[in-house]
Amino acid sequence: MDMGRESRWEKDAMTVEIVFALVTAVALAAAVFALALALVLAFGVSGSVRHGVLEGGVVVGSAAGVWRLVRVLRRFDVQRRMGR
Repeated sequence: MDMGRESRWEKDAMTVEIVFALVTAVALAAAVFALALALVLAFGVSGSVRHGVLEGGVVVGSAAGVWRLVRVLRRFDVQRRMGR
């Protein structure tokens, strides 16, 4: 095995971590948007307020998803560099 090259186990671990990060990011984004949608439906909001709340749900959900993705991948990189 060459020094500086990842082993097959490390590549597989990296792939699993990337998929985990993507799935949890999408789930978090969907949950945040679902919360905004539930608020709109529960309170019977209509018109421009409804549009604004749903757009806000998309923006906040997307930001939460990106935050989760970056957080998981950074944590994995730190642990990988420490040799865990």
